[in-house]
Amino acid sequence: MMADAGRTRLIFIAANPSIDRLYEVEHLTEGTIHRPSVLVARPGGKGLNAARAAAALGARVTALGIVAGRSGEWIVEQLAKIGIDALMARSTGETRICISILDRSTGLLTELYERGQRIEPTAWEALEALVAHELDRADVGALAFSGSLPPGAPTDGYARIARIAARSSVPVLADTYGPALRAVLREHPVVLKVNATEAADATGLTINDGQSAAAAARALREQGAIGVVVTLGMGGAVVVGATCEARLGPPDLRGAYPVGSGDAFLAGLAVALVDGETLEEAARRGMAAAIANALLPGAGSLDRAAAERVLPDVAITASWPR
Repeated sequence: MMADAGRTRLIFIAANPSIDRLYEVEHLTEGTIHRPSVLVARPGGKGLNAARAAAALGARVTALGIVAGRSGEWIVEQLAKIGIDALMARSTGETRICISILDRSTGLLTELYERGQRIEPTAWEALEALVAHELDRADVGALAFSGSLPPGAPTDGYARIARIAARSSVPVLADTYGPALRAVLREHPVVLKVNATEAADATGLTINDGQSAAAAARALREQGAIGVVVTLGMGGAVVVGATCEARLGPPDLRGAYPVGSGDAFLAGLAVALVDGETLEEAARRGMAAAIANALLPGAGSLDRAAAERVLPDVAITASWPR
């Protein structure tokens, strides 16, 4: 869909990154001391989860974002260890920490997500300058952003980055919500990926099946997105583009670590689009990446071979021309 032999690099925007810590306990009991049997710490937040997943899928990735304090330095160090080029604007304070606790007796996750500290206007300006500089290298096939904006960021921050990308003719993939989503839709992202709750909030429609998800996707296209993917968890996904609509069904495979699967979906989608796949096929590859993500602890920590094994079982259950 977007293949250009000279533009193979992917940029992921990590505007509100975090250190993501996953603890596994045999049984989570309120008011008691727990000694985790497993601890995983990763550079996280949705943008970095997607960047790490895309790198695991074989893409050449650059992460751009805003970090603060020693936590921010740790994030940059860890990304360098896994071969991801990370260029970060600096803010004051400390980058947030997000915690997930897996109760192995029930399979349920308890999640504690810090909002993040307020950034200064100069930090956002520095991020925009980094984006412009990297796009000037003329090797970027797509730019993706996901998740929330940090406190203190302009409410149209992602839209501003999308406009910078447009000046370099770089397509944008968006995965956000609320005012940030409304602003970026006016910039016509090539693909918008949202879950059912985010699609419902953006359109005012009730989404409870594939048909209602497709209606929401059409409404989001009318608001400005060129292509839309609405994910439905274990219910699959709906894809609505300029020329075709499709319903995707996942295999009957449920991993124990679903956190970050939406980010892995975005990563697989971006990698496939830059490789020249159609929107429907790119969404299939995104779903395979999401499923592979849930098989390993640590959001965005997927095995490429596992995603390739899953892919044949990701079915296009319905497809029709627009």
